[in-house]
Amino acid sequence: MSALLVSLPVFLQAPLVRYAPWVSLVLSLGWLALSLHLYSQSRTRIWGDLLYGFTLTWLAGSLYWGWLRFEPLWHMPVEALGIPIVGWGARQRFARIGTWFYLGSLWGTAITDLYIHSVGLLPEWRQAMQFDRLDQAVIPFMAALDKMATPLGVTWGIGLGLLLLGVGLWMIQGSRRLHHWAFAGAVLNTLLVDGLFGWGAALLR
Repeated sequence: MSALLVSLPVFLQAPLVRYAPWVSLVLSLGWLALSLHLYSQSRTRIWGDLLYGFTLTWLAGSLYWGWLRFEPLWHMPVEALGIPIVGWGARQRFARIGTWFYLGSLWGTAITDLYIHSVGLLPEWRQAMQFDRLDQAVIPFMAALDKMATPLGVTWGIGLGLLLLGVGLWMIQGSRRLHHWAFAGAVLNTLLVDGLFGWGAALLR
């Protein structure tokens, strides 16, 4: 379930926030209400706990991709807005599973952004965000693919992919605690989503 929730912002929120950012932002309140309701019931507490962490990622994604997507340097600061909230939750022993899910999702995002910075994809990011439709962003998209196919791009991709894989598997094998598994699920599915994107992009070349 942790892995599935990581995929939702990519496949559900991304098209929604592009054309209706306020709808996505308001949905954050719905996710929060549902998570707190589930968390208050003993039978569904685990799911409410996990959904609470997902709500934080959804909220940050709504803010960034809705209004600030034109500047990639703002991506991680906005995605990290939930850190004070999960810090408070950790002190209160509240929503440990959701806290670790959020941190795993944030870690995966940080690694993805590190790849983008290291391969020099910031200009293509800024250009692509100026267009409303994907077919209009073909030129910066193809330019980004050219950089990703260079030895530098491939080396960084393999190295950071192995880092995500190693951290995710270490968390699964090293612990049977659900919050660690939530972290691992978020990290490993980040690797899967990025891998599918890279594979799909290669087919479009």
